Amino acid sequence: MNSNGLSLNNLPFSFYSMTMARGLRAIKKRNPSKIAIRHGEKTRTFEELSTRCDSLTFAALSVLGLRKGDNGAIFAKNSIDYVEIVCGFPEAGVPLALINPALKGREVKEICDDAEAKILFVDDNTADAISDISFKTVEKIIHIGRELELLIKNAVMPDELPEVHEWDPWTIPYTSGTTGKPKGVILSHRSRLLGFYQIAVEYGCFSPEDKFLGTTPMHHGAGIAYPLAAIMFGGYTEILDKFDPELLLKKLKENNFSGVFTVPTQHHNIFSLEKSILEKYRKPNIKSIISNAAPLSQHLKYKIVDYFGDNVLHETYGSTECGFVSNLRPPYQLSKINCVGTPFTQVLVKLTDNNFKEVGVDEPGELWVKTSTAFNGYWNKPEATSDAFNEDRWISVGDVGRRDEDGFIYIVDRIKDMIISGGVNIYPREIEEVLLSHPDILENSIVGVPDDKWGERLRAFLVTKGNKNITFEELSSFCEDKLSRYKIPKDIKVIDSLPKNATGKILKRELRKIN
Repeated sequence: MNSNGLSLNNLPFSFYSMTMARGLRAIKKRNPSKIAIRHGEKTRTFEELSTRCDSLTFAALSVLGLRKGDNGAIFAKNSIDYVEIVCGFPEAGVPLALINPALKGREVKEICDDAEAKILFVDDNTADAISDISFKTVEKIIHIGRELELLIKNAVMPDELPEVHEWDPWTIPYTSGTTGKPKGVILSHRSRLLGFYQIAVEYGCFSPEDKFLGTTPMHHGAGIAYPLAAIMFGGYTEILDKFDPELLLKKLKENNFSGVFTVPTQHHNIFSLEKSILEKYRKPNIKSIISNAAPLSQHLKYKIVDYFGDNVLHETYGSTECGFVSNLRPPYQLSKINCVGTPFTQVLVKLTDNNFKEVGVDEPGELWVKTSTAFNGYWNKPEATSDAFNEDRWISVGDVGRRDEDGFIYIVDRIKDMIISGGVNIYPREIEEVLLSHPDILENSIVGVPDDKWGERLRAFLVTKGNKNITFEELSSFCEDKLSRYKIPKDIKVIDSLPKNATGKILKRELRKIN
């Protein structure tokens, strides 16, 4: 019996665990010299990519002395090395916490300490942010570049490799709950590899002949999943440093990419380009444009369909915990309004009342998911894990939805107070705690309000000493070394008091009604 409660003795004799590194070893045999991935001028063939991943597995054990059950972390921007690290180290039984490269040193420390990371990967863009940070468990910081190359060069295959199974942790991306404190979401090799098969069937742009363009940060679940899926099926992936609307259109038009993953904010930026630029790159030859991470407004859908064509747009709903849940396919984008489609293959969705009784057609209910791509739980948070699952292993991430008579799902609201702005999850409690340390702020509450460009934007309601007005410039200056820039509210309202219930809990629903 292993730590996941699985008896290895009861597995079929023919059973072979799927892992990311094993997937690379298998697919490289198809065409070893084919270029698998490009980033700027750098490329890796399938042979090179797989070999370097294996070397990092060996280095984790023979050079760094890590053992199965240890954790690491990566705090870096997009690169080919990023892909190699997150495939190589977990094969040694060392999963990696994925950290947003935009975070401040304090926030990075909080995640590394919670994950009990023994190693931390950084790059030229992030190293300075943690230069003066003292971590609890990090024993070595490895700079992606010369230090990583030395690690690979010095790698020696150990006499014995740990037994890593498909249900073992692969990565630990961090999200937050109602407390606002980071929670590590344990994702297994199995959960994401099965997810790759789901999206390959659904989107039709992940065959060996297809090319995928990665435009979003790899610390984001989808940011690493989509480019890696293309590689696992023998295709080609190109990753960009960052999103640039004109460069994206140029790449799609001139390089015949089959698929691209986007978030709604990117489309707003695309349609803000000059008309001459838009006309130059209109209707590229592409199979699938995948939108995820935040709701896509119907107004924006009309623009996307008109510009890119009526047979390419997919709007996908999912979560870090559940993986890919549902998708609205191209034929329904303009007829099913504000809809997230139907469940992916092998995914069950149930909408229930407070007694877990399924609600009727078009009635709102809490959205529950049962899927083979589910997470293993939250790192070192058994109570939070227990809260996410019910006794029958259905998962809820706190969304309310409804299902129409055709079986299509619509997201009505979120039970929790998480805000999604520009495809990024933002958690009010963390911001509220920082604002409470401001000398002139007595109370505060952060809510999300609709925004055509960002999906939602942050609005801060402040109760201040003497009803003092606080400008964005003042608030930004106070928060700049405490919060990432995207967490600092630009929309600020000073009010006399916060609405509360009898027990003193702030009524955010009332705040959202205030114009």
